[in-house]
Amino acid sequence: MQKPSTNWSKIAVAVTARNRHDAAAASAAVSDDPRRGDPGILGVEYDSRRVQPGSLFVAMRGGTTDGNRYLQAALQAGAVAIVTDSPDAFDELARSAPQIPTLLVEHGRTALAQAAAEFFGHPEHLLRATGVTGTNGKTTTTFLTEALLQADGRKTVMVGTIACHIAGEVVPSPHTTPEPREMLELMAAGAERGATELVTEVSSHALDQGRVAGIPFDVAVFTNLTQDHLDYHGTMERYLAAKLLLFDGSRYAAPRVAVIHADDPHAPQVAMAAAAAGAQLSLYGRESGDWRAESMEFLPTGVRFALHSPFGVEPVFSPLLGEVNVLNLLAALASASARGVDFGRLLEQIPKLNPVPGRFEPVHCGQPFTVLVDYAHSEDALRNLLPLARRIARGGRVLTVFGCGGDRDRTKRPRMGRAAGEGSDLVIVTSDNPRTEEPESILQEILPGVLETGKPYRVEADRACAIALAIAEARPGDVVVIAGKGHEKVQILRENTVPFDDVEVARAALHAMGWNDEAGQGSGVR
Repeated sequence: MQKPSTNWSKIAVAVTARNRHDAAAASAAVSDDPRRGDPGILGVEYDSRRVQPGSLFVAMRGGTTDGNRYLQAALQAGAVAIVTDSPDAFDELARSAPQIPTLLVEHGRTALAQAAAEFFGHPEHLLRATGVTGTNGKTTTTFLTEALLQADGRKTVMVGTIACHIAGEVVPSPHTTPEPREMLELMAAGAERGATELVTEVSSHALDQGRVAGIPFDVAVFTNLTQDHLDYHGTMERYLAAKLLLFDGSRYAAPRVAVIHADDPHAPQVAMAAAAAGAQLSLYGRESGDWRAESMEFLPTGVRFALHSPFGVEPVFSPLLGEVNVLNLLAALASASARGVDFGRLLEQIPKLNPVPGRFEPVHCGQPFTVLVDYAHSEDALRNLLPLARRIARGGRVLTVFGCGGDRDRTKRPRMGRAAGEGSDLVIVTSDNPRTEEPESILQEILPGVLETGKPYRVEADRACAIALAIAEARPGDVVVIAGKGHEKVQILRENTVPFDDVEVARAALHAMGWNDEAGQGSGVR
């Protein structure tokens, strides 16, 4: 995104308004000292490799590296001003580069958000934001919420795991929740095209690290909390505390409306924190909450249920398979309603909703059994996914292919193995982004959980071979579930990252068996 320069003094004032390290540093940064001047800023960067002549470089301490180590690289690349969260770096720059305007701040990411907001013209004031957090369901809920807002004629910016949408244009997603500089740039690009809504996934990492600093969320959604990311948070208590940051007003502004999954055991804590911060509560669930789905009937083509809402009770049909997608839909309905979408418009849109890539996505080449690809990569996700596959099988078997990521929480591996065994008739344990770990070591840590269930299993470290093996084993009426990667397009190995798409690998395996009718007999969900 190209934009005209912004004077350093304007950015410095915006940053120091709430983030100054001390009055003397702030005064020096915005003084009329001719040695420092007031250069025009042509870009805001926190990665020295992206610095161009005229850039402001924000040097901040991160989880894995410290941007202050790259100050000289940034200056050599043409940075004309510096914001740093290191007193030592500030003092060194005063000695070595006194002509460079430099500002010392308490919190680097907060300063990055404030500088980027000023540079990009404060798009956070132009878009109303809906943020979705939770262990599972963030992506689907975000996609569905965007679809409901668009059905109301609104242009949107969507940011999430699979991709980013800018008023209809699809662009790659760098992270589930990007740094504030990228987020604000996406918002500014959307605002230029007439967008009025931001819908974004908000990960616990992003909340803990301050990556959504400066974005006031009008609506905040809590889908659930189950064990995940303990390699980062350490304990479930700290994991929950990170999620609560989106609701409790302690680090970020509290939302106007908090949409909370009432069936989740942690819902009371989230609701209490949100209410104490002044948020209006909107609860959803299967049998409790303001938005409820009762009398669910699971059909081969979707789910029929009675939708209870603050606007009354209506019979509805959703083409999205499974109970978990009913809950995701309820979250999206409550969120869109909170953003002012008419209830009648919501009802009209429900039958038109499309499945989300890699979320219970069918792969059909005319075969007499069902193949589904899903992102489920936690114990809870598997326990939600496999009973749904069992309903679809209607007497057939459930064959599950899954693995666990390397360099991640090792304690969940046997539990995922147990969940897979309990929900399947055959488990094929394989690799799923082993990263720097040996694939065989990960598989051996999964197996004890599978063995506890007594279910038949196979071990195949090569994921493509494992998928082909499951498809070769399938009989008419069976359901093959390929879990863990969903929409992902790569496999991350120790040596390199290689292209890998579960959907395409499954399709190739079906073709190799002679199933080539892409149109098939419908969706493939029988």
